[in-house]
Amino acid sequence: MPLSPLYGSSLVAMVLVLAGCATGGDQAPSEFSRSSPSITVREPDPVPAAYRIAVQDRVIGSTETYVVREKDTLLDIARDYDLGYTQLVAANRGLDPWAPPPGQPVTLPGRYLLPDVPRKGIVINLVQHRLFYFRPDGVVETYPIGVGVQGHATPLGVTQITRKEAHPVWHVPISILAEHPDLAATVPAGPDNPLGDYAMQMGGSSFLIHGTNKPYGVGRNVSHGCIHLYPEDIEKLFKEVKVGTPVRILDQEVMTGWIGGDLYVAVFPNKDQAEALDTDMPATNELPSHLRDQVAKAAAGRKVSINWREVEAAGRERTGIPVRVSYPAGEDLAAKF
Repeated sequence: MPLSPLYGSSLVAMVLVLAGCATGGDQAPSEFSRSSPSITVREPDPVPAAYRIAVQDRVIGSTETYVVREKDTLLDIARDYDLGYTQLVAANRGLDPWAPPPGQPVTLPGRYLLPDVPRKGIVINLVQHRLFYFRPDGVVETYPIGVGVQGHATPLGVTQITRKEAHPVWHVPISILAEHPDLAATVPAGPDNPLGDYAMQMGGSSFLIHGTNKPYGVGRNVSHGCIHLYPEDIEKLFKEVKVGTPVRILDQEVMTGWIGGDLYVAVFPNKDQAEALDTDMPATNELPSHLRDQVAKAAAGRKVSINWREVEAAGRERTGIPVRVSYPAGEDLAAKF
């Protein structure tokens, strides 16, 4: 359950479009790795949560750049664009989250590799702070989530939605009462209820997918194992998801995917790094131990070469943004830099 007193407000801003797909698709940008196409200015549209995808599609969304305005914080920007706080901070290391300078460009990391698992029901990647809902009509929705703190991880594996409740009453678990004896044993529905306005139970456990009365905990490690969504996101998801919907829970730091014949890799901060970023502390930059093996496995049997320098950079930076790491076999890599 969320325990951090976070707060903020919504703002509107101007966006510079950089790269990526606005809808699901298997088209790769023509640039190699981090180079960017020309920039055009537009007023922002609401970030779509839903993308129609084909069987071969491995990527959704787009990476954009936001221009900071007066009184913005990164928490405001994250909620405006349906991003998680850690996700935004990881893509903008070193930027003051509470007072980013007006005019400063901020990367909005809204391009996602789809998890390489059966596309059915809800898929949650804890380390990514992201939930994907694969609807029966071939559309995928994606939302940022708050997850468990150290020692309170959500169990991995496959379960299902067993119960739904609007305006739930929170029966405070004994473990939380032991940590916070000043809490009442039962919290009625309303603005003081940490479950928010909607809750969905997973399996026979006490773990829920629910809203929150502290929305700026979304995208962070703040709960005792439950999954938190922004109030506007859980309201939409709650109305669509039925009892019996399967739920698959992952904890995958490294994701790979082929897009238009090119191999991409996305690497996310692990739990320790995420908590360091959340508290504005230095985060270590060690590589995931299985990074090279996973990339090599993904590239096996393909007529490409791997830019291991890009792989290592993605592993150390851990922005979560998909990075192209392959090039045609025999092509002169040095000519691209």
